[in-house]
Amino acid sequence: MTKDIDMGAAGSLTITVLVIAFALLMRSFYKRFMGVDRSDDSTK
Repeated sequence: MTKDIDMGAAGSLTITVLVIAFALLMRSFYKRFMGVDRSDDSTK
């Protein structure tokens, strides 16, 4: 029952933009988390 789905150029572009946005958000959260983690270690 599987069908071959042709996304086309618009689908590929959309997926690319979503992946890049997700990577940037993860990088931002990681940098923020590591910054908070470092400040916690310095207070001990």
